[in-house]
Amino acid sequence: MRLELGKINIKDVQFGKETKVENGILYVNKQEIIDLVSEDEHLKSVDVELAKPGDSIRIAPVKDVIEPRVKVEGPGGVFPGVISKVDTVGSGRTNVLKGAAVVTTGKIVGFQEGIIDMTGPGADYTPFSKLNNVVLVCEPVDDLEQHEHEKAVRMAGLKTAVYLGKAAKDIEPDEIETYESLPLLKSIEKYPDLPKVAYVQMLQSQGLLHDTYVYGVDAKQTLPTLISPTEVMDGAIISGNCVSACDKNTTYHHLNNPIIHDLYKKHGKEINFVGMIITNENVYLADKERSSNWTSNLAEYIGVDGVIISQEGFGNPDTDLIMNCKKIEEKGIKTVIVTDEYAGRDGASQSLADADPKADAVVTGGNANEIIELPPMDKIIGHVQTANKIAGGFEGSLKEDGSIVVELQAITGATNELGFNKLSAKGY
Repeated sequence: MRLELGKINIKDVQFGKETKVENGILYVNKQEIIDLVSEDEHLKSVDVELAKPGDSIRIAPVKDVIEPRVKVEGPGGVFPGVISKVDTVGSGRTNVLKGAAVVTTGKIVGFQEGIIDMTGPGADYTPFSKLNNVVLVCEPVDDLEQHEHEKAVRMAGLKTAVYLGKAAKDIEPDEIETYESLPLLKSIEKYPDLPKVAYVQMLQSQGLLHDTYVYGVDAKQTLPTLISPTEVMDGAIISGNCVSACDKNTTYHHLNNPIIHDLYKKHGKEINFVGMIITNENVYLADKERSSNWTSNLAEYIGVDGVIISQEGFGNPDTDLIMNCKKIEEKGIKTVIVTDEYAGRDGASQSLADADPKADAVVTGGNANEIIELPPMDKIIGHVQTANKIAGGFEGSLKEDGSIVVELQAITGATNELGFNKLSAKGY
């Protein structure tokens, strides 16, 4: 598969009479978005706000972040199986509004949602403070069931991202990046002397608002399988979960997975990046055993020398992570795991809920329990009172002056387990 990503750099976002991109500025027709999203009968009201880098704005609670895109050439469409038909993506040309994003907020869906500050110390911990954000404030109808609420907000964000992406369809990109994955045997034939490396991506799928979708299918209903990295880059995987904000993989993270990008950079030079395995994160022990067995068998079947494994979430999924690592290592395949830590506010506690001596090569996204104070902002988008009950917050987190004291757990993307952040740690 050969995918071209046409990057159209967005340096500003403004409201306008017409939704278009002109001279690096994304102009947004606010009413058209409101009309589009308000078609969902589960939403009582919808508003649209703008939040740009450096603005004294706090967005909370954040449900998802999505990058606007449009399919220009090739099969499939944006977000297949959800917005577009279930056609295989990952080839052709997709244009991207790079530097822009859709952020969804409103009444809290699940307590594991987060905060984005556009300036101040909190902005340093979230990559989304660097983007020009179109923020959807979605308020549900009264007494809406939680899963219906989640779906309504999820679909609102995806629809808006597709709507904005269409503005880039006929624009010449500022830059075109090309990614290609050959069939396995051809890849080995082309790079016979390079170590064969695969990427195992664990998808949050514990249920109870902990869901990820692959071509529109809830990942907990699937078994581990092979997938082309370009499919992931082209929207095959989207977020539908409400896990802790710091290590949630938003849809934006899936579209811009840095592990995939970094492996491609080394592909054909230091390694042969032969492909990806996606696997789910289960609740019950038997399901964890089944999925980790399949994952390790697939890694052995494609004959790789090394594997990188990334996780989403913490606690229960730590067991899936260690099972995958241990069983792949037992096949004679070297592993590196990518995770974050919940080591207590002093950093002195055990970092993961599970461990094994074979997990001896670890990349960490930092300690999610570290405390941070966020100063007051001039403007709040959403419902800031949720700071007292979101994961990482506590009763009294929100102070009378508008400042907030929380763990990093409450900041969207702060300790992301794909490495899409600035934090890490070093062992001694």
